[in-house]
Amino acid sequence: MPAISPERMQDRYDAILDAAKRAFAEKGFEGASIAEIARIAQISDGLAYRYFRNKRDLLFAVLQKFYERILIDLEMQVFKHDRFRDRLEALIKRHIEVFVSDTDLCRLFIAEVRIASDYEGSAIQEMNRRYTSVLIRIVKEAVRTGEVRSDVNPKLLRDVLFGAIEHLAWRHVNGRGQLKVTQTARELTAMLTTGVCVGE
Repeated sequence: MPAISPERMQDRYDAILDAAKRAFAEKGFEGASIAEIARIAQISDGLAYRYFRNKRDLLFAVLQKFYERILIDLEMQVFKHDRFRDRLEALIKRHIEVFVSDTDLCRLFIAEVRIASDYEGSAIQEMNRRYTSVLIRIVKEAVRTGEVRSDVNPKLLRDVLFGAIEHLAWRHVNGRGQLKVTQTARELTAMLTTGVCVGE
């Protein structure tokens, strides 16, 4: 039996991930099955298990790929600006856009993944920390440049900001409302900079 090339193995891996993303997005973690994921990827059930130990392993791989993609884009959008206010607005806007463009995965993360017993200490939790740490970085830098007050707690600001956006987005991810990306980003930026910036 001829050996499978690394390229072919990567193609299969990517196909399984794409199929899993679709199945999880449509049916949730519990509703999706390895058999259905294999069918979408056009492979056998057994072959899926050669690449992933179980359905949970597959879910975490889907979310890790998702986080890697949005983290690169978030940093690119934020750090093309120099001023704290512009960076903050870019971060807020991009984060809200994620809820619009990847609604199903965001709902899956909030409703099923983050509350699971194996989330604490997982690679996905670490990716989430890396993602939200972009805000902590820009706040600390703004404190050094004198744009943000030195008594501002970056971690508290992180929790306030991401918690507020998640609350606003919850109706959207459940199909009960629409997110106004630009308007919300502007309004949140104005509120937060009034509270934390020097001279605001």
